[in-house]
Amino acid sequence: MAEIGGRLVVRALEDEGIELAFGIPGTHNIELYDALAQSKRVRTILVTDEQSASFMADGAWRASGRMACVNVVPGAGLTHAMSGIAEAFMDTVPMLVLGCGIRRDTGRAFQLHDVDQAAMIAPVTKAQLRPASARELYATIRTACEIARSGAPGPVFVEVPAELYLLSHDVRDEAPFVPVRSIAEADPREAAALLNRSKRPLVYLGLGAANANLVELIERLEAPVSSTYQGKGVAPETHPLFLWPGFGDAAPAFVREIARECDATLAIGCRFGEVATASYGIEPPGPLIHVDIDPSVLGRNHRTAVAVQSDAARFVDVLLPLLQPHPRDEKLRERIRRGHDAVRQEWLGSGDTSRVPPFALLDALQRTFGDETIFTTDSGNGTFIAMEMLRLTAPGRFLGPIDYSCMGYAVPAAIGAKLARPGAPVVALAGDGAFLMTGLELLTAATQGAAVVVVVLRDRELAQIAQFQHTAMNRKTASIIGEYDVEAICRGVGVECLQLRNAAEITSVLSRAREIAQEGRPIAIDCAIDYSRKTFFTSGVVKTNFGRLPWRDRLRYAGRAVLRRVTG
Repeated sequence: MAEIGGRLVVRALEDEGIELAFGIPGTHNIELYDALAQSKRVRTILVTDEQSASFMADGAWRASGRMACVNVVPGAGLTHAMSGIAEAFMDTVPMLVLGCGIRRDTGRAFQLHDVDQAAMIAPVTKAQLRPASARELYATIRTACEIARSGAPGPVFVEVPAELYLLSHDVRDEAPFVPVRSIAEADPREAAALLNRSKRPLVYLGLGAANANLVELIERLEAPVSSTYQGKGVAPETHPLFLWPGFGDAAPAFVREIARECDATLAIGCRFGEVATASYGIEPPGPLIHVDIDPSVLGRNHRTAVAVQSDAARFVDVLLPLLQPHPRDEKLRERIRRGHDAVRQEWLGSGDTSRVPPFALLDALQRTFGDETIFTTDSGNGTFIAMEMLRLTAPGRFLGPIDYSCMGYAVPAAIGAKLARPGAPVVALAGDGAFLMTGLELLTAATQGAAVVVVVLRDRELAQIAQFQHTAMNRKTASIIGEYDVEAICRGVGVECLQLRNAAEITSVLSRAREIAQEGRPIAIDCAIDYSRKTFFTSGVVKTNFGRLPWRDRLRYAGRAVLRRVTG
């Protein structure tokens, strides 16, 4: 039976439940796109840049739990997309990267786009696959998707030689797809014994714990709970035992005090990475129980008393019956409540109301758009104000570029999230520097009917870097952004833009933005954000890293900053 390779690939995508394919067609994959045009289950999304294609696929999975596909042409298509692929790899986001290869059947050298793609992409993908013939196409795509989702998730690259798309093939003896799944067995007995001896354990949760029965766990232990930044919302942040995302030097004083009083840590689905720990500025109260499906992370950055390789949900289900209920601690709950109230009052009482205070903005965004709202952020201050100030009740509502920390993530990730979950409000918090990278994807939002709300946080600096420079050196170098007109950019791609200049305008501007989004149109807000107050994260990272410097360099940094302040 003669078959076109593109139709085999589309059949595999449909059988895998992939609904969204982001990319830009090229000469090597026009047959694939022709086959996709006939699919009723896979939607093709044309982007303005392949970097955005991978960010959109990332956002689609984080928001919905359904994997998406990135279609790239050889060479430049892949290298453009690599920032988003690397972000997915570092943040454990499954993704099918469907690439094209040069023709392997001609014997000709120096072909268009001819580079060693597998070698380039290998460091930021779980696997790199290339079907040798059309009969292997279907099974290869299915296998790639299984690898992407299994264990610690991540992107997988499939390179389809161009002739497999361009020519028809006899696939009567098509290679079968044989799924191979394994579930890590959980043995929680040692962990349960340790937790039963503990007077007050601390629970620390990453995104890998998202599907576990966490509320029952923390209430059975009566344990204060902290999360990584990616894990924000995996346990409801409105729960009276919720502490903070993180618990070290980048957390408020009440969080640090309560964490120090704990006599054990149960860490589930996390890696203790640099960003989540604010530059390794936390020390888990010992002994440490570390649970993760990826055995390579266990004990990697902190010595563990008990290390368990397991799926988080399975571990918690088996652990719960072994735990002796800890008594309800009203004093602890009251301390946590008072601590949050004090931080909130501190936020409300600081800042320049002639501009837009971050907490007033984020609090109003949550009240205006509701608990189901999905927020996307960019590398920098936008991520950290959202991480600290939003209170989320479920996972999949805070989508930020964490461990690879790509600028330009917020807008395309918001579009991907909206396409994957059209019924949920989606708000992008885009830095004004990052908006220059991928803001033109508002064109994609408009053409696809993705009614995202893009808040451009305008302080006319690369805010977090400028704050680091000012604190450490009393000088800002190459971090001031040239003046540009957000409204003109939006007008050029057919998207309305609202001006938000100060705190008094927040309610009316956000109400109008909600109306426009509910009409099915994307909307941008040019927001004059006030970044005069540093986040806890920024202050904590500066403190942590300064404290690690040798005394000679501490004196050099401090002396230089003082001298520049005195001399101007």
